Amino acid sequence: MAWYTSYIVVYFLFMFAVGFYYFTKVKTSDSYLIAGWNMGFWNIVGTIISTNCGAAVFIGWIGMGFTVGMSGFFKFALPAMLVSMLLIALFSRPLRRQKLYTLADLFGERFGSKTGIIPSVLSAFIYSVPTTALQIVGMSTVFSIVYGIDPKIGIALSFALVLGFTILGGLVATIVTDAIQSIILIAGIIILAFSALNFSGGMTAVLENTPREYLTVFGAESAGAVLMFALSVAPFYLIWQSTWQRIFASKSEKVAIRAGLTGFGITLCISVLPYSIGVIARQFVPADIHPDLIFSYITVELLSPAVGGLVIVGLLSALMTGADSFILQGSSNITQDLYHRLINPNATEKQLMFMARATVVAISVLSLIVAYFMTDIISMYQWALRISATTLVFPFLAIMFWKRTTNAGVVASMLAGAAATIIWPFFGTGLDEVVPGFIASLSALIIVTLLTKHSPKESVKAVFWEDLPSAQRQINGPPETPEKTNII
Repeated sequence: MAWYTSYIVVYFLFMFAVGFYYFTKVKTSDSYLIAGWNMGFWNIVGTIISTNCGAAVFIGWIGMGFTVGMSGFFKFALPAMLVSMLLIALFSRPLRRQKLYTLADLFGERFGSKTGIIPSVLSAFIYSVPTTALQIVGMSTVFSIVYGIDPKIGIALSFALVLGFTILGGLVATIVTDAIQSIILIAGIIILAFSALNFSGGMTAVLENTPREYLTVFGAESAGAVLMFALSVAPFYLIWQSTWQRIFASKSEKVAIRAGLTGFGITLCISVLPYSIGVIARQFVPADIHPDLIFSYITVELLSPAVGGLVIVGLLSALMTGADSFILQGSSNITQDLYHRLINPNATEKQLMFMARATVVAISVLSLIVAYFMTDIISMYQWALRISATTLVFPFLAIMFWKRTTNAGVVASMLAGAAATIIWPFFGTGLDEVVPGFIASLSALIIVTLLTKHSPKESVKAVFWEDLPSAQRQINGPPETPEKTNII
């Protein structure tokens, strides 16, 4: 117990020390919400690794490996990481030239502020809240494992820790600590993998004793089923605001692309390990164990406290960095998209900073409520992911590539995609709802666009093909070396 307590106390002392430091340094909403467009290569690499390796990696993906085998990697992690790398490689430059804060900003710049309401609400409330709640519940599970704390008390403690750190330093503190936490996280998952392999009797024993379907690409399912699951997951990562924030937070286009690809490349390699741990664990954990408990069984029951404490801190790092990133995602949406664009366009810097911190509290409290009262947060999260994808992916691509796209076409596409995704399960066809959702979204986009004209408020352009002259880009785009926001 002493080992666990020592590691955990040192970890949180370090986190809050960094938070207090940046509380004294961060003076603008740009710095608080988007890190002043000033983060360097290793900071961006670290924050991408940390943000993408939250509770899903340590708990969910290990459980998936135990349940379905390595096919889980090809169904979820691989497509998610590849689409994220596509976003980085293809869209970093045109997105940064717009000098944006959020996905909704892109819609607002192209069609006017009101069109950005739908993506803003989806990102801030439908996605950020349940995702943050998942991290809070995950942290409460850690405290329950280590100290036997009642889960309800653990949720309250986790909420206080997450809110306290996030409200202090904003995204800049999050990214700086993420870079350090990524090392802890990687070390923790590697220790866990080698420990599991040791308990199983070695790689030869694992290969000999594991049924073949747990080691193949498609497992016990058909290729079509695995590909359909990947289709339901991967498109969301084109419009995942957490990645967009890292693109905007980078100090240059070059850093955004190089660091983004490096970060997701490392994350892709790391993501093989939790699925492997789940497969390996079949050799020595109780056959009737709940998949979500495999992590704690290996860490607490089998590892020495000196080693298990490091793994526990790795999990806490993953949960903290995920929670504060998702909270700030929702805060950016409310502060910039709803408050600044729609309610108070002439807001002072003081007002924006107040709103940014107030919305951090609001998103955190909503997440706390979900953590306490929702019995199936995982299903809620999966629905949020699907609805976000079917509602926003095709409108986003149209804004980037199709100049003819109209405001009416985009709004119709978002509404049709969301409606089809929500209604389809009631037909009981067995077909994943993302398929009719995407079909409805694309059909509405094309048909309504061709039947309507551009409104006077539209800025008619295909953003991807915009190639601003270098002088104009220096004026309109994010500064490459913004001295006034250099707070690191």
